[in-house]
Amino acid sequence: MLSPERPARNAGTAILNLGFRPFFAGAALFSVVSTLAWMGLYVFDGHWQPALPGLTWHAHEMVFGYGMAVIAGFLLTAVRNWTGVQTLHGLPLLLLFLLWVTARLLLAGGTELLAWAALADGLFNLLLLIALAWPIFKVRQFKQIGTLSKVLLLMFANLLFYAGALNIYPWGVQAGLYSGVYLIMALIFVMSRRVLPFFIERGLAGPVTLINRGWLDGASLLLFVGFWLADIVAPDSLPVAWLAAGLCVLHAVRLAGWYAAGIRRQPLLWVLLLAYACLIAGFALKVAVYWFGISPFLPLHAFTYGGIGLFTLGMMARVTLGHTGRDILDPPAPVSWIFGLLAVGSVVRVVLPLLDAAHYVFWMGLSQLLWLFAFVLFLWVFLPMLWQPRTDGQFG
Repeated sequence: MLSPERPARNAGTAILNLGFRPFFAGAALFSVVSTLAWMGLYVFDGHWQPALPGLTWHAHEMVFGYGMAVIAGFLLTAVRNWTGVQTLHGLPLLLLFLLWVTARLLLAGGTELLAWAALADGLFNLLLLIALAWPIFKVRQFKQIGTLSKVLLLMFANLLFYAGALNIYPWGVQAGLYSGVYLIMALIFVMSRRVLPFFIERGLAGPVTLINRGWLDGASLLLFVGFWLADIVAPDSLPVAWLAAGLCVLHAVRLAGWYAAGIRRQPLLWVLLLAYACLIAGFALKVAVYWFGISPFLPLHAFTYGGIGLFTLGMMARVTLGHTGRDILDPPAPVSWIFGLLAVGSVVRVVLPLLDAAHYVFWMGLSQLLWLFAFVLFLWVFLPMLWQPRTDGQFG
């Protein structure tokens, strides 16, 4: 990593000093508001009508609303570390964030605002891509192109979704949504391979021996691309089941190679490994969809609620602590409760409906409450950190 260029002085409010600050705060706040809205629609049969059908709105906003905000905050911060070039801050960062907010507000309106929402969301995706690409190309750090390409593909997936929602391309909604989920998973797999072994070695006392296999990295990537395309073309078919089975085995082997004694005492470590385990469970449940006829929404929520939810919350906590000058090896006590609530919620959302489908709506509502409690507690602990300057007086 290079030493980042920094503004000459720490001017203005700290919330606009670096990308993780507004986007992590916005993602967590939006997660609470959108979950309350979805609970009102699904559990309590509310009559509010967003610009999309309720289920479609919920799916899109968790992937391309919440998910993209976390990705924006993480990558705008990480790219500065990778390249040594200061990424967006101050007014440009505020304008990009407000564009994300505008898209969320338009989608919460009536159907007549859908085209405007598509324009705002597409523009946000494009400007985020440019903001990330500029420092990478400026220092010719072409090894980051793989990460950048996933942001580009997420933009296309979002546009594909809107093409379906606006009746331009009939299959766009499902193809766009599932592509969005799988591309976020791909980012998680890539980031996990890059940083999790480092996090584990740094976070545990004493020598740690972790196993990484080059052949597994290549094989899992190829199978995952095949899995993604197969599930778009022929959802939950036999090829999808076989590919999911292969991915389940490969990623289980990788995760086993990363286990070390003492991880359970470090919440910022076990939450990421637990999120990875949820993704593996999602692949196993994908197999069960074909062979045993379980609901396809169960593996989907193992991927999203369990895997993506836990991983994004864990990374938001870790990045916030590290980039505000705090000790990541000594996080605030409520952190374990935050992660624990979401972990229990993932069991309630995925496992209990599998065991007791008769009370599906109840399990849905309970999992939504647990999600809400986790994110409200996250905001209570971390929002002051995101708003206030770094503890060490540095810019960031």
